[in-house]
Amino acid sequence: MTAPTNGYAPHPYLGGRTAVLRALAAWRSGRPGAPRVIILTGSPGSGRSHLLTGFLMLCDPEFRGRLPLADLDPSTVPPDLPAPAVPNAAGLTATQLGWLIADHYGLRAGRLEEVYAALGALGRTESVVVPEVDRAGPVRTTGEPARVVREVLRPLAATANVRLLADVPRELATELEGGLAPGTAQIIDLDDPQWADPRGLVLQAYALLRPESGAPEPPFASDAAARRTLAEAIGRRAGTSPLTVQLAVRSLLTSSGAAAPYDETLLPTSVGQALDLHACRLGADPQTLRLLLAPLALAEGDGLPVALWTRLVNALAGRDMSGPLSDSGALAGPFVESHRPDGDGSARTLLRLLHPAIGDEIRAGLPNVRAAQTQIAMALLEAVPDQDWSRADPYVRDHIAGHTLEAGLLPQLLTDPGLFVHADPVPLRAAVEAVPAEELGAPARTYLRTAALLTRTQVPALQRAALLETAFVEDGLPEYADAIHGRLGLDLPWQTLWTLRAPGISAVSAGSLPGAEGQPVPVAVLVVPADSAVLVHPLVRSDDSGPGPGPGQVLHPSEEERAAAPLGLSRGDDYVRVWDRATRKVVAELLSDVPFTAVDLSPDGILVVATERSAKALRIRSAAAGAMRRAA
Repeated sequence: MTAPTNGYAPHPYLGGRTAVLRALAAWRSGRPGAPRVIILTGSPGSGRSHLLTGFLMLCDPEFRGRLPLADLDPSTVPPDLPAPAVPNAAGLTATQLGWLIADHYGLRAGRLEEVYAALGALGRTESVVVPEVDRAGPVRTTGEPARVVREVLRPLAATANVRLLADVPRELATELEGGLAPGTAQIIDLDDPQWADPRGLVLQAYALLRPESGAPEPPFASDAAARRTLAEAIGRRAGTSPLTVQLAVRSLLTSSGAAAPYDETLLPTSVGQALDLHACRLGADPQTLRLLLAPLALAEGDGLPVALWTRLVNALAGRDMSGPLSDSGALAGPFVESHRPDGDGSARTLLRLLHPAIGDEIRAGLPNVRAAQTQIAMALLEAVPDQDWSRADPYVRDHIAGHTLEAGLLPQLLTDPGLFVHADPVPLRAAVEAVPAEELGAPARTYLRTAALLTRTQVPALQRAALLETAFVEDGLPEYADAIHGRLGLDLPWQTLWTLRAPGISAVSAGSLPGAEGQPVPVAVLVVPADSAVLVHPLVRSDDSGPGPGPGQVLHPSEEERAAAPLGLSRGDDYVRVWDRATRKVVAELLSDVPFTAVDLSPDGILVVATERSAKALRIRSAAAGAMRRAA
C-alpha cells in the first residue's frame, strides 16, 4: 500500500498527486512549452491547499534538503531555484494582498495599479504562488475572492515576467484565464479525472487508520488486512475528496464500536453524508449535529470562544441546549478543531470548523441564513456588558459587523461611536464598504472615509478615537465628537475646536488681536494664494462673526515666547507630533491621509494645521500625555 507501481517513493507529505506534481514542476522550471500561469482549482475539500503545501516543500531550498529527493520521481521534483514569493490571500483584502507583494519585492509605487508595472520593470523572471484565494477577505460575505482575482491575479498574470501559480475557486478560474494569450495559462481542476488521485485517497485513509497515527485500536486499525480493505472502501466512496476521506476516518475513530465499518453504505460520499452518517452512527439526530455546528459555520475570523459558541447554539435553537452541548465532544468532535490565535497575547481557546467546506454544507442546509444571522446578531449584542464596547469579548467587538451585514442589519448598528472606536478597523471597514452607500447614515459615512487611515496605520483604540473625534467635527456631527469625549470615558490627546473647508491653504499661523479691556483675542491666520486671500479666523471658536480685522493687525508670538512654551512640535508629510518639552515625550500625534501643507502651534497649546482640502484647530490636552504613552 505504500510503494507506487513505478518504483519511486511517493511524496512524503502528499502520498500521491504525481500527475499534478509533474505539471507544477514543469511550470517551476519554465521549460519551453510549459504554461507561465497555472490556475489550480477544484471543489471545496479537493485538497488544493494541501497540494500546494507539499509542492512548496520542494521549492524551498532549505526544506527540500530534508526530503528524500533521490527516491522521488524526477519529473515531480522542480529545479533547485530561489524560493518563490508566497503571498497567502487568506483573510486579506485585494488591496492588502497587492501591497504585500509590493513589500516582498521592495517596489516603490504610489498606487496599487503601479505595483504590477514596477514588478514588470524588474527585468527578471519572478515566480509568485498565491494560495487560499477562496479564503480572502476579513469578512466572509463581501466577495473578496472575486476582487482578488480581478485586482491582483489578473494584473499579475498579464505581467510577462511573472510566473504565477494561484489556488482559486472553480467559479473564478475561467475569469482568471480569460484575456491571456492561448497557451499562457493552464487550469488544473483536481476533480477532473486527468488530475484526480484515487490511489492517493486510499493511501491517505490507510495512513490515518494506522495505530501509530494516534488512533485508537479497533480491529480495523490494528489489523493490516482489515485496515487495507477499509481504506480502499473509504477511497472508493470519497470520489475525489480528501476532506471526505478525512471526515470518514475521524468519524470511525470516534465511534468505531457503534456499527460495522465494512458496510460501504455506512461510508460517506460527500461532506454532507459524513455529517449525517456520523450522527446516525452515534444514535443522534443529524439536525442536532448541524445545529451544534451552525454558529461555527456562520462565524467570522479565526473562530468562536467556547462560551460564546454555547450561547449562540442556544440562540439558534431557541431553547436550552445544555444536554446536547454536554455530550457534544463525540458528536461534533470529528468536524471541529480548537486552537489559540497567534499574536493577540491571550490564552483563550477558539473553536472553528475543520475545513470551510463543512461550513458551506451547514449553511446550505439552513432554512434561512439571514434569519439565523439575525438571531446570532441579537445574541452578540446582548453579550456586550452595559453596551460598553471596550468591555466586549474581542470576537463580539471585531466581528459583529460581519454577522449584522449578512442579517441586513448593519446600517442600524453604525450609529454607535463606541463600536467605531473599539472594533478592529479592518473587518469593520470591509463590512461597511459592502453596504450600499445610500443605506449609510452620516456617522457611518464619516467612519468610512476615515477607515482607510485607521487600517493603514493600525493605531490603538485611543488614537482611533482621537482621529474619529476630529472627523466627526469636520463632518458637522459634534454630538458624536462629544460622545467620544464624554460617554466613552476616553482621555483624548486633543479637542477639535473647529474645521474650515478651504482648499489650497499654503500657510497657517497662530496669533492674537487686541481685545476689549486689553485682553488679546486668539486668532488663526490662513493664507490661500490661489484666491489671493488671507483669512483671519477665531482660534478657539468655530463661528465666524463676519468681516473682521485684516492680517496686518495680528500680533504673532515672539521666538522667545515660542521657545518658553511647554509644548513643541515636529512634522512629516502625513503626521504632526506635539511633544512635552520637559519630558521629551509625544503627547499627541495627528495623522492624515493627505499631506499637511502648513502647521503651527500657539504657546498655549492650540495646534493649527492645513491640508490641501481644509484647515482645523485642535486644543492639545497635555493631561492626556500619560494615556498616550500607555497606548503607544
